[in-house]
Amino acid sequence: MMSQTLKVVIDKAACCGYGVCAEICPEVYKLDANGIVYVEDPIVPAGLEDQAREGAEACPQAALAVVDA
Repeated sequence: MMSQTLKVVIDKAACCGYGVCAEICPEVYKLDANGIVYVEDPIVPAGLEDQAREGAEACPQAALAVVDA
């Protein structure tokens, strides 16, 4: 079975800069100079799907979603 391709969707307006996502999955979630989340590539790298999901689910503001690409 092929692993599904996932992508990250960010609601930047909702991000309050807690940084929990980046602590859980720093390979995917980065914080800019203001502490606002961004991703270098919205496609989640293979093998990091669970971590990316966990990081998104941990967001206190629900600013992140991991969806099928």
